[in-house]
Amino acid sequence: MQTTLHKPIALVLGANGRLGAAAVQAFAAAGWTVRAQARRPPAALPSGATHLAIDVVDSAGLAAAAAGARVVVHGLNPLYTQWPTEAMPLFHHGLAVAERLHATFMLPGNVYNFGEQMPPLLSERTPQRPSTHKGRIRVDMESELRARAQQGLRSVVIRAGDFFGGGSGSWLDLVITKSLPQGKLVYPGPLNLAHAWAYLPDLARAFVAAASRADDLPAFADLPFAGHTLTGAELLAAIGRAAASLGLAPSSGFKHGGMPWAVLKLGGLVVPMWREIAQMSYLWHVPHALDGTALARALGALPATPLDVAMRDTLLALGFGERPQLQCGTAGGSM
Repeated sequence: MQTTLHKPIALVLGANGRLGAAAVQAFAAAGWTVRAQARRPPAALPSGATHLAIDVVDSAGLAAAAAGARVVVHGLNPLYTQWPTEAMPLFHHGLAVAERLHATFMLPGNVYNFGEQMPPLLSERTPQRPSTHKGRIRVDMESELRARAQQGLRSVVIRAGDFFGGGSGSWLDLVITKSLPQGKLVYPGPLNLAHAWAYLPDLARAFVAAASRADDLPAFADLPFAGHTLTGAELLAAIGRAAASLGLAPSSGFKHGGMPWAVLKLGGLVVPMWREIAQMSYLWHVPHALDGTALARALGALPATPLDVAMRDTLLALGFGERPQLQCGTAGGSM
């Protein structure tokens, strides 16, 4: 039996964020001891996880509180409008903690690095030619990790598409299913183009798998996570099936709407958030998928949640529908 003293330790920075919260759950479920850094106590911590209310700027204090941690998961992410001023400082604070701990630094990557001219299939070998300031920030982060690898810091980038599952705060709930109760789904781009998605609980389990094999990986490892590649039509169909299974689909089917990109671009002249969103609109007009070959080669085949199961759980987590209640005292079951 594995005792607490012999469990590996993971430090998760930004435990209240979407990736951070999912990572806390995944590492704890895999038997790790988790130090969950966040300013506010997380709503629910699993057994084996402890909240650290230490600001990330205090690298010495964090390292002391997470002594023995083998990995540092960088789940910190500034507001979309504050990337230019906050993304790199937060990144450097995370690096400082990892260096003090002599731990592997784990960064959730994305596809911003590749820019508007990105090819349909993205791998660790794809040239990174960012076309936005967010993409350039991401490239700078990964360039620094490559340089730090020469100085002894080990790091892993697990690159994924847009998140779904694991709560709110993504395109899927903020835009696509926002009007689901009114019988309408909104898709931000053409329905016939492929788009990369990552079911967050699966992605978090990939982080655990990489953490468990960190010593076997290169000093800097770039591991794209394939996730689910779906056209707009395929995504909306999956949402429709999930909604139907929960009794939420209109009898006549969902109405479909599009994103008013022209309005956002014009409004972005005075509304900073609209400007930032509009700058990334190409992601919905350029087909792309992630090649998971390198990740599978490094970590082996990882369990993947079937799309319909993932989408149904996603809708339930967003408060659409109700999970069936366990029955006590029924034939063949007891508690």
